[in-house]
Amino acid sequence: MKSNWKVLVLIALLSSGVTLAAYNLLGFNKRDVIFTESAGSPMSRLASLTGNAPSGAPGDFSYAAEAVTPTVVHIRTTITRTVRQQQVPDIFRDFFGDEGFPGQGQGRPRREQGQASGSGVIISKDGYIVTNNHVVQDADEVEVVMTDKRSFKAKVVGTDPLTDLAVVKVEANNLPSITLGDSDGLKLGEWVLAVGYPLDLESTVTAGIVSAKGRGIGILSRNQQQQQPGGKAVDTPIESFIQTDAAINPGNSGGALVNLRGELVGINSAIASATGYYSGYGFAVPVSLVKKVTADLLKYGNVQRGYIGILPRELDSKTATELGTKVGRGIYVESVTENGAAKAAGIQKGDVIVKMEGQPLDSDAQMREIVGRRRPGDVVNVTINRGGSEKELKLELRNRNGGRDVIKKEEMAVAGMKSLGAEFSNLTDRERQQLGVNGGVRVTKILDGKMAETDVEEGFIIVKANGKNVKTVKDLETIVGTVKEGEGLLLIGMYPNSSRMIYYAVPM
Repeated sequence: MKSNWKVLVLIALLSSGVTLAAYNLLGFNKRDVIFTESAGSPMSRLASLTGNAPSGAPGDFSYAAEAVTPTVVHIRTTITRTVRQQQVPDIFRDFFGDEGFPGQGQGRPRREQGQASGSGVIISKDGYIVTNNHVVQDADEVEVVMTDKRSFKAKVVGTDPLTDLAVVKVEANNLPSITLGDSDGLKLGEWVLAVGYPLDLESTVTAGIVSAKGRGIGILSRNQQQQQPGGKAVDTPIESFIQTDAAINPGNSGGALVNLRGELVGINSAIASATGYYSGYGFAVPVSLVKKVTADLLKYGNVQRGYIGILPRELDSKTATELGTKVGRGIYVESVTENGAAKAAGIQKGDVIVKMEGQPLDSDAQMREIVGRRRPGDVVNVTINRGGSEKELKLELRNRNGGRDVIKKEEMAVAGMKSLGAEFSNLTDRERQQLGVNGGVRVTKILDGKMAETDVEEGFIIVKANGKNVKTVKDLETIVGTVKEGEGLLLIGMYPNSSRMIYYAVPM
C-alpha cells in the first residue's frame, strides 16, 4: 500500500561531535588542512557514564552534546533573483496604450533579495566548514555565526551536488573543530544525536537511533532533474543515507549527526515528511563519503570520481527469476562499457556482483557509495557470480575519460571551454542593470566547435548552465569542466533586445 505522506524535502539536518584522535592531512594550495579523525577508542568520561554498556547503549547524552555544540555553526545566505513583470501583449497596447498598464509598459525586470539559513560543521581549526550544497547553492553572500555569537563572512571553496556536500571557509584560527568518526561502524539501533539550527532558532540538540543504513530515496536525482529540465544528467547522484528518527526541521541542513562519543558520523541532508517538518525520518550523508568528497574539494577543486563502466540493475527475487540468475541478491550487469574498468577486469554482461570490498551488496546505493569513496586508479576487490559460480576479481577504477589519472578542475575546465569553440565576455555593470540580472556571460564570437553545431547566435547572454547560475566567464568554465564527453550542456539566457528566456542544448 502506497504511503501518500512521504514527500521528500531537502532541508536542514543537524548534529556534530568530537573526541581525541589522530590527524589527517589534506594538501590544499601547497598547505595542509588538518582535521581530527577518531582513533576508535571510547573516551574515559563516556565510559564512566555508561559503565560497561556498549557504546550504542542509552546513557547520558550530555558529553556528546557539550563537545559537539561549539563546532556546529549557523549559516545564513543572501540570494538575489531576477523577477520579470509580465509583458503586456501588443494587441492590448493598440487599444489602451501603455498608460492603461502602469508599471508594466516595458515589462522591465527587477532584482529581489532573499535570505535562507542552514547549519554547518567546523572540520578544521583554521576555518574550513562542511555543509550541504543546497544550503549555499547560488548564494551571493554567505555568513557564518558561531555559538559564541561571533560572525564571519565565508567563501564557498567547493560544492558537489551529487552528494549534496559543500565546503566553505572563514578567516579565523583556533576554532573548535569536530572529530570525524566511522560511519561504517554504526549499528542499527545505535543512539545518535543531531545538532543544528532548526527554524532559525539557536543551537538545538535532539536524540534518536540509527533506523537504517545505505538508504536511497531518489531526492538528489529529482533535484538534479528540476535544475536540468530536458537535459541529460551529467552523473548519477550518490545516495546511501543514514536514516535516523532524531527530530530534524528546516534550518538543520548541513548540521552534524554524531555518536555518543561526540564523533561525526553524518551530515544531515533531507527529511521524509508530508509538511516539510519533522515527522519521524531524517537522512544524513555518511561521514565516510564526507571525508573523501571534502578532501577532493580541498586538494583538487573538484571531486575525483572513479567509474566501473557498467549499466547496473539491482536484484530482488522477482528480477532474479525474470533474468534467470542463480542468486537473488546483488547487482546484475546489464551491459559493459567498452574500454571501461569492468571490461578490463573481466566482468561480462549477465554477471552478478555479489560483493565489493568484502561487503555483500544489497543495493545500487550501497555500491555507489563504496565506489564514491575512491578515486581513479584505485583498485576495488569484486566478487561476481557467473552461472552459479563465484569469482574474485580486481577492478581498477577509471576516470570520466576512461583513464586512470586524477583530473583537476582546471584541466577539465580548459579542455571543456576549448571544445565549445567560442569567445565569451562578462557583462558590464551597466549591462547587468539594464537587463535586470545579477550577472551573465555574452557570446562574443562563435568559431568552429560545439557551439557552431547549435542555433546559438553571437550576442546571446548566458545566465544559467546545467541549472547553475552563470555570473562570470569563470563560472561558465567551472560548470563546463564538470560535463563528461558525450553528455550535454543546457544553456539558458536571452538576447539583449528581448526579455524572453531561451534554452539551448549544446552537445559535448
